[in-house]
Amino acid sequence: MTDSSMRPLAVFDLDNTLADTAHRQHFLESRRRDWDAFFAAAPQDPPLAEGVALAVDSAGVCEIVYLTGRPERCRRDTLDWLAAHGLPEGRVFMRSNADRRPARFTKLQILRRLARDREVRMLVDDDELVCDDAERAGFTVVRARWAAKSAVLEEAQEREGRT
Repeated sequence: MTDSSMRPLAVFDLDNTLADTAHRQHFLESRRRDWDAFFAAAPQDPPLAEGVALAVDSAGVCEIVYLTGRPERCRRDTLDWLAAHGLPEGRVFMRSNADRRPARFTKLQILRRLARDREVRMLVDDDELVCDDAERAGFTVVRARWAAKSAVLEEAQEREGRT
């Protein structure tokens, strides 16, 4: 049962929804992906104007929540990046450092947990598989299609459960 006296939640992904990862995707292109370098370069991500504007606008009526496939070890850099780019304050849900399940599983699990006592107004994400599963589960989804698609990143999200 949801608490209707509280503001609904707007849930935002980070990579390629709010943050442009194009400059660091080369770390994932070789057979041996360099995940440490990929995540170490995240603080230099430029913001994606469309995603940032949607988050800022949504904060007027919703509580903002960030739901990312980034590992917990990236929390400090992630919080600093959000603040540096003027994004609304909000809880940040990250995968544990050892969790390698595909994002569509980890994110849907957290969405369902959030929806137990709050209305989830929308999920904003670039990962088509995450979006598909969230829609099938009854969530309203905004597909973040404003960043260039990356086959390397899509494979990493699904097969290696890293972002």
